[in-house]
Amino acid sequence: MTDAPDRRPLASRDTRWAQALTRRLAATSITPNRISMGSILAAAVAGACFWGAGDTQGWSAALFLVAAALFCQIRLLCNLLDGLVAIEAGKKEPDGAFWNEFPDRVADILILVGAGLGAGGPALGWAAAAMAILTAYTRELGRACGLPADFSGPMAKQHRMAVMTLAALAAAAAEVFLGGEVHTVLIAALWIVAVGAAVTAARRAAQIVIGLHGSPH
Repeated sequence: MTDAPDRRPLASRDTRWAQALTRRLAATSITPNRISMGSILAAAVAGACFWGAGDTQGWSAALFLVAAALFCQIRLLCNLLDGLVAIEAGKKEPDGAFWNEFPDRVADILILVGAGLGAGGPALGWAAAAMAILTAYTRELGRACGLPADFSGPMAKQHRMAVMTLAALAAAAAEVFLGGEVHTVLIAALWIVAVGAAVTAARRAAQIVIGLHGSPH
């Protein structure tokens, strides 16, 4: 199915497993909004696991980090399935636009601030979260100005979660095989997200200005 202009382009949307999950969920009483709410819960668990990893060592820390990686991906899975159930399965709800966006912002905060707490750099976690929210703001600002939604990177939502997932797994491996470096890995990942999201927001903002100059008056 071709993506609409205001939907994030995702190759996973047309995969067999995604379509099969959509059909199963559509046959239940689970609504798209509840799936969206589930992404907040998944993000809360991921953030708590990042935080917990910073206060433990060895295999305990590694297990926290693997769980954090898993729940970052569950957050993305919820983000995928809520739209599929709403659009492809025809279960769109009147307040779906709110639940499609609001949980994403909460989820970014929970995961990135949790990672910052686990890394011993809460200010950096908040900075990364702020930049993540700014990327979404510039996208929605462009839409409010009558332009197509801009999902460009380099640090769009799926990229942020990829960075944090890989960082969690790398930190877990470092903890088991190198006896530490969890804080170092997470700090590096948060810097990548913060700087990359700032670049993304600036890029999207520039595209808005260019688009408005090119639009008919």
